[in-house]
Amino acid sequence: MLHEVKPQDPATIAAIEALEVRLRWLSSWTIHNANHLRESRDGLKVGGHQASCASITAIMAALYFHALRPNDRVAVKPHAGPVLHAIHYLLGNQSLDQLQRFRGLGGAQSYPSRTKDKIPVDFSTGSVGLGVAITAFASLVQDYLIAHRNLAEADAGRMIALMGDAELDEGNIYEALIEGYKHDIRNCWWIVDYNRQSLDATTADRMFNRFDDIFRTCGWRVLTLKHGKRQREAFRRPGGKAIAAWIDNCPNADYAALTYQGGAAWRARLTADLAADAKALKLIAAFDDEGLAALMTNLGGHCIETLIDAFAQADDDKPTMFIAYTVKGYGLPFAGHKDNHAGLMNPTQIDGLRQSLGIDRGEEWAPYGGLGDNSATMLRQFVAGSPLAHGRGAAAVEPVPVPATLPVPEGAEQSTQAAFGRILLDLSKSRHPLADRIVTTSPDVTVSTNLGAFVNQRGLFRRQELKDVFQAAKIPSAQKWSGHGAGQHIELGIAEHNLFLMLAALGLSAPTFGTRLLPIGTVYDPFIARGLDALNYGCYQNARFLLVATPSGVTLGPEGGAHQSINSPLIGMGQPGLTYFEPAFADELALTMRWAFEHMQAEDGGSVYLRLTTRAIEQVERTDDGWQEDALKGGYWLMRPAPGAEAAIVFTGAIAPEAIAAWHDLKDDIPGLGLLNVTSPDLLHRGWSARHAARWQGGDTGRAHVETLLRELSPNAGLVTIIDGSPSALSWLGGVRGQKVSALGLDRFGQTGDLPDLYRTYRLDSDAIADAAAELFLDR
Repeated sequence: MLHEVKPQDPATIAAIEALEVRLRWLSSWTIHNANHLRESRDGLKVGGHQASCASITAIMAALYFHALRPNDRVAVKPHAGPVLHAIHYLLGNQSLDQLQRFRGLGGAQSYPSRTKDKIPVDFSTGSVGLGVAITAFASLVQDYLIAHRNLAEADAGRMIALMGDAELDEGNIYEALIEGYKHDIRNCWWIVDYNRQSLDATTADRMFNRFDDIFRTCGWRVLTLKHGKRQREAFRRPGGKAIAAWIDNCPNADYAALTYQGGAAWRARLTADLAADAKALKLIAAFDDEGLAALMTNLGGHCIETLIDAFAQADDDKPTMFIAYTVKGYGLPFAGHKDNHAGLMNPTQIDGLRQSLGIDRGEEWAPYGGLGDNSATMLRQFVAGSPLAHGRGAAAVEPVPVPATLPVPEGAEQSTQAAFGRILLDLSKSRHPLADRIVTTSPDVTVSTNLGAFVNQRGLFRRQELKDVFQAAKIPSAQKWSGHGAGQHIELGIAEHNLFLMLAALGLSAPTFGTRLLPIGTVYDPFIARGLDALNYGCYQNARFLLVATPSGVTLGPEGGAHQSINSPLIGMGQPGLTYFEPAFADELALTMRWAFEHMQAEDGGSVYLRLTTRAIEQVERTDDGWQEDALKGGYWLMRPAPGAEAAIVFTGAIAPEAIAAWHDLKDDIPGLGLLNVTSPDLLHRGWSARHAARWQGGDTGRAHVETLLRELSPNAGLVTIIDGSPSALSWLGGVRGQKVSALGLDRFGQTGDLPDLYRTYRLDSDAIADAAAELFLDR
C-alpha cells in the first residue's frame, strides 16, 4: 500500500495536473482528426484508442514531467501511443504534421516504434506483453554492462514499463518475471494502468490480491494506488469508512457502469446500499451530483499527488510494481462504458470536450490552447525545465573490430553444430576484442547446442559469484562452469520467449546504453516457432543478434517429429530484419559467422539466423577461395554446369551428401549436370524480389545473383531442389527463368528413426533425387 511521503510542491502538482489535461485533449484530438476530419479514401475506420489514452494520461504526465531521469527508459502501453506523441509535441520533439498524419503513411505510428516514429522511442510496443517483459531483460543487460565496466553504476537508469491491466493475462510476462527473479534484476518499474476493462470484458474481481501475491513472491515491491487524495480526505470524515468499504467491495463491472451513468446513478446506488448508515448518507448528501461523481472516480491513478508520492517511494533499485487504479475513458463522455475500448467520440462529443476546455475553434492543435497567457507561459517554462527537455545526447557507439577471417575447424567429417562450438571456443581463447563483446545465451540447451566450451572459457554471468559445486568436489564433468560478474553467458530457463526477449535487449545495447554487444542465442530449430512473436518483436525494433538454431529438419532422427523442423526455412525467409543462412560445410559456417558479426553492426544491417545440424558430413576440398563471394550472396556452384546444361541439382544444408551422391550417379546420364549449393535461400529470394521491385520503381535493374547463377543453364533446363525442410524454400527457383522444378523436402511431420530410413521415407535420399531428375524429362 501507499505510505505518506514528504509533501510535494503545490505549484508542481498544479502544473502536472494542467499538463495531464493537455495530454488527454491532444491524444483525443489526434485520434479524432484521423477518423473524422482527414480525408478517407478507402472508407475504412482508422482507429485509435481514446479511452485507453485517457486512463493513463495522469500516470504519463507525472512520470514524464517529474519522475523520469535522463537515463531511464520506458516501454509505453501500445494503446497509449498518442499520449507519447502528445508528450513529445509539448517537448518540441514531435511535429504537427506527424500528428495530423497519425496512422497514415509516414506519420506518427499506431503504436510506439523505435524505427518508424520520429520521436524518441526506447522500446517498440504493439504485441501486448512484450514491451513489458523486455524491460526486465534490459535491466539485466544494464547490470551486465555495469559488471563488465562498460557502464558506470551512477549512470544506471530504471527500465520502466507502462501496461494495461489486460496485459497481465499474457503468459510471457510471468515467464519474464520468473527469469528476472532468478537473475535478481533491479532498477525495473512496471506500472499497471488498472482500469479493469479489456477489449471484450471487465477484469475478474478475484484477481485483485493475486497480482500482489505473485509479484511479492518474486521479490518485487508492490505499491497499490487505489484512492486519490480527494477520496482519502473524504474517508477521514464521518461516514467515510463506510464509503471506503463500499468502494473496496464494489464489483468491477458495477463500478464501470456507475461511472458511465454519472452522479445521479452513484447517489441512488450509494443511498440504497448504505441506507442504514446515517453518517454515510449525510456525507453523500454533502456533494452535488457532479461532485459525487468526481469523488467516486478520484482513483489513485488519476491523482497527480498520489502518483508523485508513489514514484518517490520507489527511489532505489528494488524492482517495483505499481498498481494504479484508473477509469477507462477518464474525463471523456464514454468513461466506464464496456464498449469504449475501440470507441470514438463523435463530432458533437469532441466539440463538447473542446468547449469545456475553453479551446477556440481552429486552435485545437495549439499545445496550450484554451489557457491564458500567464498559465501558458508557466506551463512552457515547467516543461522546458523538466529533465527530458534537454535530451539524452546519444553518444557515438564505436564498432567492434572483426577478424579478417575466422578459423575453420579441422576434420574430414564435421557437423555444422560442432564446428560452431569450436569456432566460438577458438574465439573465446583469443585476445581479440570481438571475443570480449560476445554474449551468449540459451534456454536450457547450452550444452546440447555446443556452447559448453565457450562457457567453460568465459563463464556464466552472475552478479553474485556462483561456484561450480561439482568442480569443487572434484566430480568429473566436461562442463566447468562458474558464475561471476565477468561471465559472458546468460543461462535462461526453457522458455523460448525469454530467449528472444533477451536477445532483443542485448541487441539494443548500443542505442539503449551506448555500448555495443554481439549477442549469440542458441535454440532447438523447431522451437523457434514457440518464441516467434518475440523474435518478430526484436527484429521489428532493429535489435541485432545472431540466432543459431539446430538441428535442422529430421537430422535428429531418433527424437521424432516433436524435435524435427519443417517450416523454419520459411520463417527465416519471411522474417524482416533477419537474414537466414544454412551452411552445409564448416568453412561456409566460419565465413557466414564472420559476415554476421559485420552485418550486426552495419548501418543497414540486421540480425542473422543460422540453421545448423548435428549430422556429421564429409567436408569438400577447396582449390581456391573463389566460391566465398557467391556463398555470401546466397549460393554458388559446387559443381559448375556445362554451358547450356539441361539440368541441375540444387540443395541446401545437411542434405549435401545425398545431393553430391546423386550428382555422381547422374552426371554421365545428364551431360553437364550442375550442382548448386544454396547457402541462403533468403538472400537469393530477396535479391530476386529487389530486382523486380527496382524494375518498376525506376531503380537499378542489374541482374540478381540467382539470375546470374541460373543463366549458366539452358533456358529449358530442369531443376531438382532438395532441402531438409519445406520444399517451398527452394521450389520458387523455377520462377526465375520459367524452368521446370521437381521439388523435394519435408511436407509432413516426421517420426523416430535413423537417417537412412527417414530420408528414404520422406524422399530425401539420392534415389529420390534420381527419380525427381527423371521426372523432369518425362513430359518433354
